[in-house]
Amino acid sequence: MSHEKPLVIALEEHFMEPSLAQYLGKAASPPAYVSDRLYDFFDLRLSEMDAAGVDMQVLSHQSPGSQRLGDDVAVEACRNVNNALADVIAQKPDRFAGFAMIPTNTPDLAADELTRAVEEKGMKGAMIHGMNHGEFLDLRRYWPIFARAEALGVPIYIHPSLPDKTVTERYYAPYDQTHSMMTKAAWGFGIEAGTHTVRLILSGLFQEHPNLKILLGHLGEALPFWLSRIDESFARPGNPPSDFAEVFKRNFWLTTSGFFDDTAFGCTVETMGIDRVLFAVDYPYASSKAGVDWLMQTRLTKEHLAKVASGNAQRLLGL
Repeated sequence: MSHEKPLVIALEEHFMEPSLAQYLGKAASPPAYVSDRLYDFFDLRLSEMDAAGVDMQVLSHQSPGSQRLGDDVAVEACRNVNNALADVIAQKPDRFAGFAMIPTNTPDLAADELTRAVEEKGMKGAMIHGMNHGEFLDLRRYWPIFARAEALGVPIYIHPSLPDKTVTERYYAPYDQTHSMMTKAAWGFGIEAGTHTVRLILSGLFQEHPNLKILLGHLGEALPFWLSRIDESFARPGNPPSDFAEVFKRNFWLTTSGFFDDTAFGCTVETMGIDRVLFAVDYPYASSKAGVDWLMQTRLTKEHLAKVASGNAQRLLGL
């Protein structure tokens, strides 16, 4: 089914900031076809957005972000990235918005940087790249970040990261050496982000912060498919109440980033409702044109297509 094209806003679109690259080692030097696009804003990026029909990108820093930075550099590095991103957005405010990077290892300072980034720099929330120095963010010491996001009314985007070294050794070796995507987009990323989400819900975070908003990419990291079984299992005798499915449907929004599949999309929309699914590409790791072309042929009504393409993002992020 082809549609008249609505406004298209893509929510998980990455960049690399040179001032941070010095701390990221190999992650700052991906293959040229990716690197050329990560460091670019106004040439390749805009031309590819125009060719694909993407009207706006919500920019977020490339993984691993700040979650592995030392305390001696993290706060300043995040400020520098957020300042640089704000400068880019100011040059093309009709084409770009942004998610802040925050120094999660110092949660109170991270909350303050989130406030500065939102209130002074116009960011629409923050992106966190998985575990912080090997710790999932369900630990109560990280809750000041979520409390501040709730107070500001902005979402936190939980982005995948590489699995812990021990997990890789036990679960993914030796295939992590022969098949590099084993720990990344093919399997490890989704399992890691899905586990992170389950832990956040079981921790009681959303009972204490019922208005907290969380974004997940890749059509929810498989959780919509598993949701009814997860919910039923945690409701069995011997488990404390978690209200898992209720919390997931109330506090989470899911994007299509890098996952342009009709069957998985249909499951996600049916599980979450049309108002909780938002378009994203995962640029430059996925093709903007492939993403938009796929979205335009889905069997959505005109009204529902407009919601996924941009309307839900406009409401959630205040765009």
